[in-house]
Order: sequence, then structure tokens, then C-alpha cells
Amino acid sequence: MKKEMTCIVCPIGCQMTVEEKADGTYDVTGNTCKRGPKYAVAEMTNPTRVIPTTVVIRNAMLPRLPVKTAEPIPKGKIFEAMEAINKVSIDAPVKTGDVVIKDLLGLGIDVVSTRTMDKC
Repeated sequence: MKKEMTCIVCPIGCQMTVEEKADGTYDVTGNTCKRGPKYAVAEMTNPTRVIPTTVVIRNAMLPRLPVKTAEPIPKGKIFEAMEAINKVSIDAPVKTGDVVIKDLLGLGIDVVSTRTMDKC
């Protein structure tokens, strides 16, 4: 299998080609830095993403609190994760880095606040 992709690890955005060989290893070409091949193989074998989104917050200066997954989650779990996140509402105050959801979907990954919001 051969795939063309744009690397998102650094700002360069290299256009890479990834090809799976018969022995199950991968050839990666087009990368400028050493991090490109690692990203390319991960995208082919187990793509992951960090989810930035918001949750409802009560008694705060804004109605929604920005949050994100503390680590990337499997790409195939994004819609299920968003369903769980969208059910959450919390009360102010909250500080940046506070855990909003512990162990999202049993993945061992928390959802954390990306903004401090005081109580109104």
C-alpha cells in the first residue's frame, strides 16, 4: 500500500510518500526532519488526534469552557469521544489544566481545561 500525506509534526509541512513493504516495514520519502517517518508510520498503523472542543460551564463569565484531550486519542474514537464530552457540564471556578473528564472512554486519557474561568 502506498499513500501520499502532508506531515503535520512541524511547520515545514513536508509532502511525504509512505509505502508498506512486503515484510511489514515502511519506506518513507520526502521528509525533511527525522520526525517525519515516525509520524508517517503512525498515521498508517494507528492514527491519533488531540480533540479541542468546549463543554458547558455554569456560573462563569462565558457559557462554554474550552477543553482538549490531554493526549491524542485513536482517530476512530473521535465521534464516540465527542458524544461523551458533549454530555458534560461543570461549575465554575476552573483553572487551566484542571481535569474535566477523567479517563475518557476508558482510554486512560483525561479531558482538561485550556482556560481559567472564575465564578461570577
